[in-house]
Amino acid sequence: MKTPPRISDQEFQQRLARTQKLVRTAGLDAWIAHSNEADFANVRYLSDYWPIFESAGVLVPAEGDPILLIGPESETFAKSRSKIPRIRKLGAYREPAEPDYPSIAVHTFASVMREALGRPPRKIGLAGWAILPLPVYLGLQDAFPKAKIVKADDLIFRQRAVKSSAEIACLREAFRLSELATRKAIARMKPGMTELAIAGLAQGVIYANGAEYEGLPQYVLAGIASSHAIGRPGYRVIGKQDLVQLNLSARVHGYSASWGCPVCVGKVNKAVRALVEFGLRAHQFTETLMKPGTPASEVALRYAEFVNKEGFAEYMLYGPCHGIGMIEVERPWIETSSDYALAPNMTFQLDTFFYTPEKSALARENGRPFGLRWENGCRITRSGCELFGTRHRRLVKARG
Repeated sequence: MKTPPRISDQEFQQRLARTQKLVRTAGLDAWIAHSNEADFANVRYLSDYWPIFESAGVLVPAEGDPILLIGPESETFAKSRSKIPRIRKLGAYREPAEPDYPSIAVHTFASVMREALGRPPRKIGLAGWAILPLPVYLGLQDAFPKAKIVKADDLIFRQRAVKSSAEIACLREAFRLSELATRKAIARMKPGMTELAIAGLAQGVIYANGAEYEGLPQYVLAGIASSHAIGRPGYRVIGKQDLVQLNLSARVHGYSASWGCPVCVGKVNKAVRALVEFGLRAHQFTETLMKPGTPASEVALRYAEFVNKEGFAEYMLYGPCHGIGMIEVERPWIETSSDYALAPNMTFQLDTFFYTPEKSALARENGRPFGLRWENGCRITRSGCELFGTRHRRLVKARG
């Protein structure tokens, strides 16, 4: 097995330096990025630390050295991973069971800010706003009642949106592993297997070939479960004429990929074929829109017009793309409300999802609701886009 690509120590230091400059430009005294085990990206982007059970933060002062903020149990683990040497334990980052830890000495927000700034902060920016635990927010308020606390996600999201060559290498490898797992799953899939059995095959493939983790729960969603936009595999048994939403994922040094397609098991009826083949055309059409300088809102508008013109608007839940990088679904989304243009080395997931609402014509014709997802990643180049996985070209069938 070859050594997977990695982000260098130098690149982590460059990220921290850029972030500190942005903190000063924003007029902040200090900025704290937050992460947890599920949404690990902000903290890992700056430190390579990935919390387990507990949450974590990175404190970047306007001047001076950054500090990794962790829970009481994680010190040895954090020291083994972190690119930030200064690490401090705080009770606010403890696990959700809220143990008291009477025998563990911890720091406070007042003590770490005094160490970082030498004085109380007047203005604090927070990133990871949507997942910030209440104990962290209230702890900052209690420690600094006169400070202004503001949402400051853009300081890191602007950086994460445009990828370096090392980040792109990690994504390419993650997509290679995801596609490898998907092709293995299709080759082994047959009626009588459970969704979880297929997911287990995928896990074996990605770990055996160098992945550090899956990028998301492996989507093996059969029959009526294929209509789920978000789901988990279960004990459902794959039937002789099921449509399976198959989207398998791998993560390489913090970068997550998902490559997949709808898989038809056995005979394909007219309703399923109509939506699957239209979904593929919509997916291929999206690829033609991904060019540098194109307003993201224009991509979304043209995609919606295409779907509407073809007569499938009632089956569209969202579309057509979202950002991909450390998290398989991350900013920026491509939506009609988007206010930015595509730029070289931005990376997106072409996420083409359609489903049949319960009383829709195709659901009635099929006898039950179903859905599908064609998915591949891409990098915006100077003239168009580079697909990370093999281009989808035709309806996919497994053994019936």
